[in-house]
Amino acid sequence: MANSNVWDAEWEVSEEIASQLIYGQFPQLSSKPIRSLGHGWDNTVYLVGGEYVFRFPRRKVAALLLNMEGGILPKLAELLPLPCSKPLFYGEGSSEYPSPFLGYTYVPGTFPIGLTDTERSLSAAKLGEFLKKLHTFPLEVAREHGAPKDHRNLNDIAARKEKMLRFLSDLKKYVSKEEYTEIEDYLQQLDLERVQPKEVFLHGDLHFKNMLVDETGKISGIIDWGDMNIGHPACDLNIVYSFLPPAARSSFFAVYGDVDEETKILARLIAVYIPMLILLQAASEGDADIAGEAKANIKRALAD
Repeated sequence: MANSNVWDAEWEVSEEIASQLIYGQFPQLSSKPIRSLGHGWDNTVYLVGGEYVFRFPRRKVAALLLNMEGGILPKLAELLPLPCSKPLFYGEGSSEYPSPFLGYTYVPGTFPIGLTDTERSLSAAKLGEFLKKLHTFPLEVAREHGAPKDHRNLNDIAARKEKMLRFLSDLKKYVSKEEYTEIEDYLQQLDLERVQPKEVFLHGDLHFKNMLVDETGKISGIIDWGDMNIGHPACDLNIVYSFLPPAARSSFFAVYGDVDEETKILARLIAVYIPMLILLQAASEGDADIAGEAKANIKRALAD
């Protein structure tokens, strides 16, 4: 039977199986407790002893990217002004779980859920610095380690708009009439059909579930690098609209550098698109906190 949702797993790894794999292959960790940190579309995540995070791919596409992470992330750690996980433990699959997996240094922090605009604004300059550094990572090095060219065709705004209108229909039962109308009106008024291609090195999946903040609400780390690729900077720049309030966006661009209007249009579109998908998954799984933050991301992205 085909999966009914795009986020459905091809493989699941229970805490029992994860413990067997980790302790069996890395016996030096056997005295450390394991607990679940949840899952995203591509990976199930376990925390080991409060020191290491192990990511187990839930889908074949995620498993294929582990070698890329192992090659690129150590180099990024030397370059970036924000912590990111460093791969330390390279695990192999078993008869009960078929995929390789990776263990990383743990980056402390919490998801930026329910932050005030003032708290979000604290991160504007640091995020500008982070993405400026990330987007200058040498493309030849990224390619050497298997970073793919973006396969999602993000430059095609017309196709993305059509897909989002279909998703919006699925969202109708989870949003208010006002929320639905606001998104629909935004999509209908988009008249730009395509942007000019650009190539920089990307995180590829920047959103609030892959960002961490400290106790003050300031950005403290970026996680889940499995979607690294080479493509349009608007893919990562979506966080200017989904994460930052309008008043803080100029502070971001003052550090990152200004970008053309096409890039801003595409970044805003992605800033609506990603939270729509997160909202669909969270609502279907009954996760009210994540669903509420996804709605807030969309509202913020649409604000001028």
